[in-house]
Amino acid sequence: MLTAMRLLLLGVPADVVFSAGFEASPYGPFSVSASAEEPAPSTPASPDFDAVLLHAERFANASTVVDRLSPLSAVLIVSADQGAEATIGWLQRGAQDVLGPADLAAPELARRVRAAIERQRLGRASRRAYATDLATGLPHRQQFVEHVSQLLALREREPVPMAVLLLRIEGFTTTESRLGAPAADALRRKVAVRLRGAVRASDVVAAIDDVSFAVLLGSLLSAADGERVGAKLAQLLIEPFTVGGTSAAVAVAVGIGQYPEDGNQPDLLLRKATEMALDTPAQGRRGMANFEETGGRPTSAANDE
Repeated sequence: MLTAMRLLLLGVPADVVFSAGFEASPYGPFSVSASAEEPAPSTPASPDFDAVLLHAERFANASTVVDRLSPLSAVLIVSADQGAEATIGWLQRGAQDVLGPADLAAPELARRVRAAIERQRLGRASRRAYATDLATGLPHRQQFVEHVSQLLALREREPVPMAVLLLRIEGFTTTESRLGAPAADALRRKVAVRLRGAVRASDVVAAIDDVSFAVLLGSLLSAADGERVGAKLAQLLIEPFTVGGTSAAVAVAVGIGQYPEDGNQPDLLLRKATEMALDTPAQGRRGMANFEETGGRPTSAANDE
């Protein structure tokens, strides 16, 4: 049996949609849910639905809703304004299609919803391919933000602590100077492999840029667990690597963004972690620097190099 595509109706009467022949459409099957309420502002996206049919005139902040829903769901706008300017505006915000009220009862509605879902899926696959760091095979920044966004939506329903770690690595430039660019690339891959092997399968490791890696810790028993994992990862990374038969070492600075203390949006958590990592002296054999509880500023930490 085919898995039903999940359609959420926001401000759209379910009986109108079903009159368009959804149940018998060859473009389905569809599983339809309806709501007259605007999604909570803290919800960044809607991973529970493949498509959302949103009646723009029934929500005061419809454009903001589209911004939150469109990264993960195909959004189809229903609007009485079918002018070119309004239509293009919705498409530029991330909507996949713009329908008039009469289109809801049209036989081709199921086809348009299915087409929107497939366009969204193809776009997301393209973004994932583009967002993969080719040197390490890890997700890149954009894909990492999508992972955090999906998990934050889940945490709204199942609130438990989570954290984003940012690890700033020093040593790639030195390795390149000593051993050449291929050796520096190999060292970066080895750092990625060591990180990936040190966390749970449910956690996400990403290459944020040429010198930074991020780790999404999806569920924690307490906020202190995030700091403990950060210290463990730093300690693992400062153990020497072997590249082309030669020993190579890196130094590490770790920053952390905690949910919910530091925010409920991906950019807020990643920014907090990045700022802390930039403010923290990279440590060699001693691993992660110590942090004050207030202000997130680094305290002095001995460097045993």
